[in-house]
Amino acid sequence: MFNRQKLGIYLIAIALIFTSGCTFLQNRNFTPISSVHLLLGNPSQANNNDSNNYLIIKPQYVLSYDKERGIPNWVSWQLNSRWLGDVPRSNNFRPDDSLPPEWDRVTPTDYIRSGYDKGHMIPSGDRTNNPEDNSATFLMTNIIPQAADNNQGYWADLEEYCRELVKGGQELYIIAGSYGNQGEIAKGKVSIPARIYKIVVINTPGKGIDGISESTKIIAIDTLNVNGDRQANWRQFITTVDALEQKTGYDFLSNVKPNIQQVIESKR
Repeated sequence: MFNRQKLGIYLIAIALIFTSGCTFLQNRNFTPISSVHLLLGNPSQANNNDSNNYLIIKPQYVLSYDKERGIPNWVSWQLNSRWLGDVPRSNNFRPDDSLPPEWDRVTPTDYIRSGYDKGHMIPSGDRTNNPEDNSATFLMTNIIPQAADNNQGYWADLEEYCRELVKGGQELYIIAGSYGNQGEIAKGKVSIPARIYKIVVINTPGKGIDGISESTKIIAIDTLNVNGDRQANWRQFITTVDALEQKTGYDFLSNVKPNIQQVIESKR
């Protein structure tokens, strides 16, 4: 039985837990939503109550997962020199155990003989600073069925271009995702997206949201998820953030001041 002193300490401890936790929403792993990877906003207002818009926060990136489709809706991450190093690609594809335990997990074997690559949203090459961060990019919640010519051709070229920008002294905030449907693999367990997009906001290191202005440079591309011309240049798929918002229903730069959003979201 508690005496009054112990009861008082117990109640104070409970109060501290709730008051310290009320500042942040939390996921099932008690990870605060506050994340550098959500600097520009939460495009779909992903949360832990919607299984088809399920928020997953990791130290390396943040994503919205669609349980019904078995793929991420979008993945968002920061890229600067601190994330780059010389760690080799781990190739450690595996299910994501951070999903609710009762959910069916996509596995690497679900992609066998599918005709599609296991396509990263945040690429392995963007997390070469240490083995743990690189390995995190191989969780299946970061993977979509991606046509080989897209994945290994112009999509890979854009990924490399982004890293070259970082090596040149820039800091990037990137959102990649997909929309539409052109079938399924793994007996309907995983949907094949029709289109894949990426948004790259080019910023000055250390400036954060205050560094985003009307003169900020931005790249937005929207590609078909099909085989064809592997030698295509990613620049031929350039679009605007405004156009991607219309197609996806998302608000991609919601933390940016509205007057600045209006300018940079219409840029090509």
